[in-house]
Amino acid sequence: MLSATYDDARRSFLAAAAEVHAVVTHHPHPLSGPDGGDLAIDVAELGPDTADDVVLVVSGTHGVEGYCGSALQRRWLESHAGDRPDGVRVVMVHALNPYGFAWVRRVNEDNVDLNRNFVDWAAGAPRNADYAEIADLLVPTEFSEAEQARTLGALLAIAEESGLDHLQSVISRGQYHHPTGLFYGGTGPVWSHRWLRSWAAAQLASCRRLTIIDLHTGLGPWGHGERIVVEAKGTPEYERAAALWGEVRSMLDGDSASAVLDGDWLSITHELAPRAEVTATALEFGTVDPLTVALALRADAWLHAHGDPLGADAAPVRAQVRAAFADDDPAWLDRTWEQFALVITQALDAAGGR
Repeated sequence: MLSATYDDARRSFLAAAAEVHAVVTHHPHPLSGPDGGDLAIDVAELGPDTADDVVLVVSGTHGVEGYCGSALQRRWLESHAGDRPDGVRVVMVHALNPYGFAWVRRVNEDNVDLNRNFVDWAAGAPRNADYAEIADLLVPTEFSEAEQARTLGALLAIAEESGLDHLQSVISRGQYHHPTGLFYGGTGPVWSHRWLRSWAAAQLASCRRLTIIDLHTGLGPWGHGERIVVEAKGTPEYERAAALWGEVRSMLDGDSASAVLDGDWLSITHELAPRAEVTATALEFGTVDPLTVALALRADAWLHAHGDPLGADAAPVRAQVRAAFADDDPAWLDRTWEQFALVITQALDAAGGR
C-alpha cells in the first residue's frame, strides 16, 4: 500500500533497505516538512561500489509522485533484492525532491519543477512567451469559486481555439519568468539539482554502463506505465532503450503522453556519468484525467503563492494534489508494480548478462 505521509514512506524504505543490508547514506535537506520533521534524500545501494554496471532507480523527482515511487522501491527491496546479479550495483535514490514529497507538492521549496531546472544556465533561461498570456488565468490571486470558474472558462475557450494539445504544451514544457506559476524552472540550479550533480560525480564517475529508471505518475491512462525516453527515434540512446524494454516512446517524436520539456534531468545524464553508456527511461504511470491534474496543480500553486500553506485551505488542497498523483486503490498499485518489476528485471538481466 502507499504510505500516508513522507515520514511513513521514508521509515518504510529505510527499514526495507536495512533488512537486506543495503549500504545507506542520508543527505539532509536544509528545510523541514509541514510538521517540522526532517527531510533528506536517502540512497540505498546493493552490490560492489566498483561495478561497471549500475542500475539506478529514482523516486520523487516530482515530490508527490514519490508516494508511488517509494512504494515500488520498497517492494522491490522486500521481495526481489536477492535477484540482483553478481557484479551489478543497484542504487535506489529515495525522494530526489524530499520537500515536495513531504509538503505533497510536485515542485520543490522554490516552487521549481525539478524536471525543468536542468537547462544550460550559462546560455540563459528558455523563453516561453505564450505562457505569459495565460499566467494570471492559471494561478489567479483570488481563488473564490466564482474566480475559479471564470479563469477555467477562459482557459477552456483558449483550448478550443488553439487546440488542447497546444495549450498543454505551452503550460507544461516549462517557463522561467513567473516564479509563482506552474512548471516554473527557476533562475539557476536548485538544491536537488546541485545534490544530484555532486553525488553523481562521486558515485557514477567510474561506471561503464548505467541504466536509469525515473519513476513518475500523473500522465496517461489509469495504471498504465509508459516508458518515456528523451531522445529521438534512430539515436543510439533510443535504440538501446527500445532493445532493452520493447515499446518506448520519445517525447521528441510526438507519440508520448509527455510534451517536449525544457530542462529535464534525464537529458543531462551524459554529464552525470561521462564515461558510461547510459540507457534511461522515465516510467510514467497514469492516474486521473489531465484536467483533474491541472486543477490540482493550480490549486497548489495558488495556496503557496497567495494562500496559507499551514492554514485551513491547506489540507483540502494537499488531498486534491495527492489524489491526482497517487491512487490508493490497491489495484492501481498492483498494476504499477507489475510493470515496474518487469522494467527493472529487464534492466538487471541485461546488466548481468553482459
